[in-house]
Amino acid sequence: MSRAFPVSLTPPDWLVRNLQPQHAAVNRSAVVRASVALALPLALGLAAGRPAYGALASMGALSGVISDTADAYRMRILNIAIPQLFGALGVTIGALAFEQGWVTVAAVTAVALVSGMISSIGAVASVSGLLLLLNCVIGAGLSLPGHWWRAPLLMSGGGLLVLALALLTWPLRSGVPERAAVAKTYRKAADLLAACATDAYDDARYAVTASLNQSYDLVLARRTRHHGRSPDLVRLLAQLNAATPLIEAAPAAHQAGRRLPDAIPTAVRRLADAVESGSTGPIGLNLPEPEGETARAVDHALRHTADVVTDQPTEKGTPHTVDDLGRPAALPVRAARAARNVVLSAASWRYGLRLALCIGIAQSLVSLIVVPRSYWVALTVTFVLKPDFGSVFSRALLRALGTVVGLAVAAGVLTLVPRGWWDVPVMMLLGPLIPALTPRGYGYQTAAITPVILLLSDILNHQGTGLLVPRLVDSLAGCAIALVAGYLLWPESWHTRVGQHLANAVADTASYVENAFGAGVDPAARARMRRRLYRDLSAIRTEFQRALTEPPPMGRRAAAWWPLVVATERIVDATTAARVRVKQGAPVPSAAEIAQVTLQLRELSDGLRETNVLVGVRTDLTGPADSVLEPLRQEVAAARAITSPR
Repeated sequence: MSRAFPVSLTPPDWLVRNLQPQHAAVNRSAVVRASVALALPLALGLAAGRPAYGALASMGALSGVISDTADAYRMRILNIAIPQLFGALGVTIGALAFEQGWVTVAAVTAVALVSGMISSIGAVASVSGLLLLLNCVIGAGLSLPGHWWRAPLLMSGGGLLVLALALLTWPLRSGVPERAAVAKTYRKAADLLAACATDAYDDARYAVTASLNQSYDLVLARRTRHHGRSPDLVRLLAQLNAATPLIEAAPAAHQAGRRLPDAIPTAVRRLADAVESGSTGPIGLNLPEPEGETARAVDHALRHTADVVTDQPTEKGTPHTVDDLGRPAALPVRAARAARNVVLSAASWRYGLRLALCIGIAQSLVSLIVVPRSYWVALTVTFVLKPDFGSVFSRALLRALGTVVGLAVAAGVLTLVPRGWWDVPVMMLLGPLIPALTPRGYGYQTAAITPVILLLSDILNHQGTGLLVPRLVDSLAGCAIALVAGYLLWPESWHTRVGQHLANAVADTASYVENAFGAGVDPAARARMRRRLYRDLSAIRTEFQRALTEPPPMGRRAAAWWPLVVATERIVDATTAARVRVKQGAPVPSAAEIAQVTLQLRELSDGLRETNVLVGVRTDLTGPADSVLEPLRQEVAAARAITSPR
């Protein structure tokens, strides 16, 4: 019979959350690309009698494999090519400063400042900043073969090889990733409708929001290059917009407390199949007769969605196309705007200085003190100190554990496999582990990357198993620097990083309530506000989940405030449901009712800005029991009750 652990031996929740692997599908195409891209340069280098050159190209391919996370082909160009340019610049700066004492420290620290600041722009900029600093650290810590220009050329070539392999099927599959993303959103919408009036509704709502965000990112990013002239893209955007009323109707159906007939989610899944295949043929919905205003709302939304999906594409797309979210600004405009925001942002300066301090300490350790250290210390700091990639504390812990596992694998490879042509099949086996294990979590990614980097480093420096123990010490030193100088010395609690975001979201929710029932509000503006609010709440949920992986007191505070995040999402849902009911003929709430709810929300927002702990608040919400705002008032009262002391 199994026995429970004594309380003293039970691992804490934050540690369990850190070590628990995430569930994610393996991208088989990325696995194959990693195997070929990492092994082919080694083979070419050996064939040419220049194994060190092959190792450098494989290092560049490794950065390309790490960046190869996009589904759409045009996004792959941005995700892989742009970081390669920054990586080439970084290795050039590092190589020119190699073994220059204080000059090396100053150069790498300055690059760390720039890297940290640009990381706040977005996902592509974050990876670009990461490769800029990583390659600078490698150039400053390794004796690279050939002239100064050869290393950046070879490493960029390895990264571009990954891009070339990723684009091989573009002529045959152009537009397929975008259609697949929109179809996935439809399937998530079907799951949401099937979950109405069940306990699975909240998880289904979060999943459909994440899928909707990803689909809009893919479709709008591609459409901005076509400036709306592509009928297929305009039609795809119309299909994505058409799913919004269906998703909006779900909160009203859930609020009604009655499960929808199975025919409704089944019909949505059939529409998803039509979107993915590009079919425009008739679809027999076989929908039951709606009963009640919420059922009518779902029925109308579903029939509208079916009309859009089955419309024939024209030069102007489909007659139902409404670009609610608007087209993104041109790339130069967005770049100039991002650069201005980075320079003027206190948060980007704070993170840049934080990263520069840690890298400066690490680089001083390896450049000025005569101890058996290497570039691995600063490399570890660079990987760990990425708050946009997750909790610094968690990454330090997982980095240490993953390095131990990776070193064990590397010990077997360096001991049993002689250098030479045997490196090629070994790399073909080790390389695919990176894209296969990366979705599982950072510790798994570290365990996969560590033996690859060590094998490539050994081809360059020929240290063999003698580098294993120093690398372990280096990793632990890097984790310690990141934890002390980048974490403990910065008194930023989870409330500072997340609480203000939640307060902003509550204030935006108050504005959404005002605009949801205004007669003179532009529907497109209302749609943009709603989508932006759901996206912000999704980001806040992710940040809180990261905070939950930190040890007390931060993790404990996040756990205490987590119900308020869920309550805010429910308030937005209740507002959307009330809007749907009004569209179906329910009486419009009075201005006094709307003002009362918005006042309570703004008071809640102000309270969140002023405190780090749970405090008592007044809840005074009354109104007609038959009003469409009654469920919303109940959700607002529940949210304010959460902030009351227990």
